[in-house]
Amino acid sequence: MEQFRTETIPDTILTEGQPPNLWRFVLDVLETLILSVVLFLAINAVSARIRVDGSSMEPTLYHGEFVIVNKLAYKVSEPKIGDVIVFHFPRDPHQDYIKRIIGLPGDRVTVSQGRVYVNDQPLSEDYLAAPPSYNDTWLVPEGALFVLGDNRNNSSDSHTWGPVPLDYVVGKAIFVYWPPDQWGAIDHPPVANDAP
Repeated sequence: MEQFRTETIPDTILTEGQPPNLWRFVLDVLETLILSVVLFLAINAVSARIRVDGSSMEPTLYHGEFVIVNKLAYKVSEPKIGDVIVFHFPRDPHQDYIKRIIGLPGDRVTVSQGRVYVNDQPLSEDYLAAPPSYNDTWLVPEGALFVLGDNRNNSSDSHTWGPVPLDYVVGKAIFVYWPPDQWGAIDHPPVANDAP
């Protein structure tokens, strides 16, 4: 005859009318809150979320879009011409701006007859709304970047108020996450020099 062994399993399921274990519930809530705070702080340490305000970056970015910014991008690599960055506005560091890097420290940026030149080499910029209608030359100081909006003739940028100190850079704009129909990575094309 077969014998069956039975084991006693502790009853951990609450039955109707049984009071819940209040201490376990409080502990679960505290664990969830602590994990949420840790995740929130970790995400904010490596990224930022900004809202595009205005039309200065059209047609790349439009008014009202929300963008994720990689705050660690320039801790592990160097800024490049063509990168779209978020930075504190040099005239009012409480405001953040978003523009495209055109000149690096030591570069000479010239805008002439609707073309942008860096160190006398014309840039190929397929992302522009229209060619710039102004002409001038700027030398980018050490420790700074020269930035322009993609909507060159409707942008407050380095051509009007000067370079951006490198330590004012918040990070590299990488992704549009709102509105949903505009989701996608932000294009950071290597801005090639045109052949002479």
